[in-house]
Amino acid sequence: MADTALDRAPVLVVEHRSFWQRLKVSRNWLGFWFMLPTITILLAFLLYPLMKGIWLSMTDARIGRAGNFVGFENFIWLWDDSVFWMSVFNTMLYTTIASVLKFAIGLYLAILLNNNLPFKSVLRAIILLPFIVPTVLSAIAFWWIYDAQFSIISWTLTELGLIDRYVDFLGDPWNARWSVIAANIWRGVPFVAITLLAGLQTVSPTLYEAATIDGATPWQNFRFITYPLLTPIIAVVMTFSVLFTFTDFQLIWAITRGGPANATHLMATLSYQRAILGGYMGEGSAIATAMIPFLLSAILISWFGLQRRKWQQGESDD
Repeated sequence: MADTALDRAPVLVVEHRSFWQRLKVSRNWLGFWFMLPTITILLAFLLYPLMKGIWLSMTDARIGRAGNFVGFENFIWLWDDSVFWMSVFNTMLYTTIASVLKFAIGLYLAILLNNNLPFKSVLRAIILLPFIVPTVLSAIAFWWIYDAQFSIISWTLTELGLIDRYVDFLGDPWNARWSVIAANIWRGVPFVAITLLAGLQTVSPTLYEAATIDGATPWQNFRFITYPLLTPIIAVVMTFSVLFTFTDFQLIWAITRGGPANATHLMATLSYQRAILGGYMGEGSAIATAMIPFLLSAILISWFGLQRRKWQQGESDD
């Protein structure tokens, strides 16, 4: 009997795999499997302390005593605590001003260092020094710079005849606030500058050449080429900058310990003072837990406000 066309057709063998087998060999999940060990470590060392802190904030625990569950009593008590609200104000002021100035100065330095300057490598290394120096050493240096009797700033201004008495940098509430903000800016600018400089290195010079031929000014080059292409880097840099500034502890504690009269207490330093030095673990944990909404808001603003702008995909924001 002659073979028909149907008989000669190739037979397709369908391999039935379980969901788990397909998941193991899926190319789309390859990145997940590489990230799984890191995710596991982060969950073990970050998620547990976070959950433990939230639980402690709902207890009346003290050092040496487990405490009982009290619900939102600690948060209700903090609502009427003037020192806590002062720390919230200080934290927002400290974070906003320091982050904005660090970005502005860091962007300027990044653009400057991206040009052909003599000794460019040496200048980059010098700018990075404040970020490399341990925070405590930086704080001690600024503590001496702001000293009421031996301040180099006050001495210089006095010798120049600009002031007739030494400035009380750390004894006056507002002077102390501006002083610690200046110290944080000095320490944080290198991180912003070097990261943005790395981003500028990825921008093709041909884009600037084409824009210059078309008659674009330096400001237009920055507005329509540099800034849009740097926006993803700016989103990441500003997110980390805000997080580092908002949770700053070492710099404030080493310079002022929250003084004078709680004028420089941030939420992080006040939490430490209440929980560790004061022994009220529940209250201190409540202050730390109250920081979470602010941190999440900062992350969301940085991510969705910069990283997801429509004009990065060639669309209009309108």
